Amino acid sequence: MSQRPIYLDCHATTPMDKRVLEAMLPYFTEHFGNPSSINHLYGWEAEAAVKKARETIANAINCSPEEIIFTSGATEANNLAIKGVAEAYFSQGQHIITVESEHRAVLDPCKYLEILGFEITYLPVQKDGLIDLELLEKSIRNETILVSVMTANNEIGVLQPLQAIGEICQKKDVLFHSDAAQAIGKIPLDVKEMNINLLSLTAHKVYGPKGIGALYIRRRDPRVNIAPQLHGGGQEKEIRSGTLYTPQIVGFGKAIELSLEELETENKRQTELRDRLQKQLLSLEGVHLNGHPTQRLAGNINVSIEGVDGAALLLALQGNVALSSGSACTSTTTKPSHVLKALGHSDKLAYSSLRFGLGRFTTCQEIDIISKLIIDTVKSLRQTIINH
Repeated sequence: MSQRPIYLDCHATTPMDKRVLEAMLPYFTEHFGNPSSINHLYGWEAEAAVKKARETIANAINCSPEEIIFTSGATEANNLAIKGVAEAYFSQGQHIITVESEHRAVLDPCKYLEILGFEITYLPVQKDGLIDLELLEKSIRNETILVSVMTANNEIGVLQPLQAIGEICQKKDVLFHSDAAQAIGKIPLDVKEMNINLLSLTAHKVYGPKGIGALYIRRRDPRVNIAPQLHGGGQEKEIRSGTLYTPQIVGFGKAIELSLEELETENKRQTELRDRLQKQLLSLEGVHLNGHPTQRLAGNINVSIEGVDGAALLLALQGNVALSSGSACTSTTTKPSHVLKALGHSDKLAYSSLRFGLGRFTTCQEIDIISKLIIDTVKSLRQTIINH
């Protein structure tokens, strides 16, 4: 069997940690009950497992377990937050603020709401990917009902100043939602300290299973109202109906537990690896770092390489390394990255980008192999262009 490519696409997804899988397995075959079946042992076992996972996730962001609503992932959580608030607060206003560099799971629900008559303000970002806080405050109006700003960008890894954003929203009496799909388990999150009203989470970016996520919905100071987007059996306090997927929820809880235990040491290790790779890549002429140099996820590097098309480079690297030229969710489109365009990049420079997502299982040896391979390949491609 040929050797598999080195995996550096951890912003797209992460391999499930074997410890997570071990925690999940009994709930497929042995403890297979429905957590809503409260009249017998099988249901009690499942209910207890769900309760434990809910408590673990709640503790991770400093909220009460009752404020965690399980979903199929962060995309559903974002839709539930944005559409749910829009419907519930329709009589108070139809203005929502978000950011040009958000994930499509936020931008597309906002585009949908525009069709229904809502007004959406798309804030620009500065060259480093951060929003202008003064512009945010000026953009809030009497009819503004929600501000949605992602915690960590899925392409350039930039970390927005959540606490400062939360303070502005609190002062203006506007709800604050953040998509934290890329951030949970990687940076400390505290919804109380950061004045966050709604927070979208997922498991598969943090070595947990795919198909499970959650939405934090504040219950007091203020209590956030959400209009359900799925109706049926009334599960999850009638906010999100559907039979709870116990094995996935158990895996989500275990993944968060492990990530928090290892957060400090893993961030330090990944930062060292990232800086090593970044230094080697930037030694090559015409390579530019995208996004803020330090206010970013420990495992993220996004670069644009002058004179080389990103797709051509990925093709040349195929079989050796698994990388992305942008978001995995928009990899089928031929358009340049909307995130890099928001930074002010030309189409040409946006098309020449590479996104590196380092993770728990990335080694120093792999970093050195990849950096040499990329530098050699870029030089070769550039020489080919010159010869033609």
